[in-house]
Amino acid sequence: MASQSHARPTHPFVSTYGDLAREVREAGLLERRRGYYALQIGVTTTAFVAVWVGFALLGDSWFQLLLAGALGLIVSQFGFLGHDAAHRQVFASPTWNAWSARILAGAFAGLSFAWWRGKHNKHHRAPNEEDYDPDIAAGAIAFTPTIVAERSGFARWFADHQGWLFFPLLTLEGINLHVASIRSCLDRGATHPWRRLELVLVATRLGAYVAVLVVFLPPGLAAAFLAVQMAVFGVSLGAAFAPAHKGMPLVPPGMRLDFLRRQVLVSRNVHGNPVVDVLMGGLNYQIEHHLFPSMPRCNLRRARPIVRAHCARVGIPYVEVGLVRSYLIVIDYLNNVGLRARDPFDCPLAARLRA
Repeated sequence: MASQSHARPTHPFVSTYGDLAREVREAGLLERRRGYYALQIGVTTTAFVAVWVGFALLGDSWFQLLLAGALGLIVSQFGFLGHDAAHRQVFASPTWNAWSARILAGAFAGLSFAWWRGKHNKHHRAPNEEDYDPDIAAGAIAFTPTIVAERSGFARWFADHQGWLFFPLLTLEGINLHVASIRSCLDRGATHPWRRLELVLVATRLGAYVAVLVVFLPPGLAAAFLAVQMAVFGVSLGAAFAPAHKGMPLVPPGMRLDFLRRQVLVSRNVHGNPVVDVLMGGLNYQIEHHLFPSMPRCNLRRARPIVRAHCARVGIPYVEVGLVRSYLIVIDYLNNVGLRARDPFDCPLAARLRA
């Protein structure tokens, strides 16, 4: 990349995030919405209990798989609530938020709060930055041209077709999240003080869940129930997070950007309605969420026109598409990411900044 693309931008709107934040704050959109979250937690917990009541009443029936799918969606909602608490959206007290996230994520979703917070906070600091953002790090899926270029043989063939395989692979994401959580809790080098407690929460949640299935269902049905629930859980979370940044510009390592552009230029919103808002945990308002991580989820929709108008005034592209279109963009990007291994001096993001 040309050296000038690494220089600090000098456009007059570099420091306008303060103006935007003031406008949002004056609109009352950063105030806590405890009533909203009390309702969300209450409804989600009630649905969780209802599924298990239905489970007990149905017994040995393949209709249990319908409950398994519903349970997958409900567990993902606990994951979203844990995500909100981890971002301090629920309470003014950091301690109350941390414990809420720890219980919601660990006891109900089977995820480690500390592991998730460490990974997710790093993503928020520098979304889509190569060699930094853990969400685009090398793994089964190659998210950057650099990673694709390092692969050969079957791995390269897979990378060239990974767009079509991405959503089927999300059926395994739930298992991946559980395994990563347990490994983090078992890591003696981890520094978070509640590692052992989180291990107890996550292990008890997962162990008790499997035990109930094995005890009360025939082996085949128990395995099918677990598979369906895990698949729906993984797809639900993955389908909410994937449209946010995949297919948006990548930030070269070490590139210096002001906060407003660092967050907006690499984020994508998805047109929302109440159903989409619930199913995606509010993450369809990704631009607003990245600009104001502690903003309560229910206020993101109201912040959208303010943020969009501000971006229009200062000339920053604000990307928003429909739900289906967002998934097609993700598939196309992943299928063609290897073709984007272009001249390193031809950087789309730098071109935008120089425009």
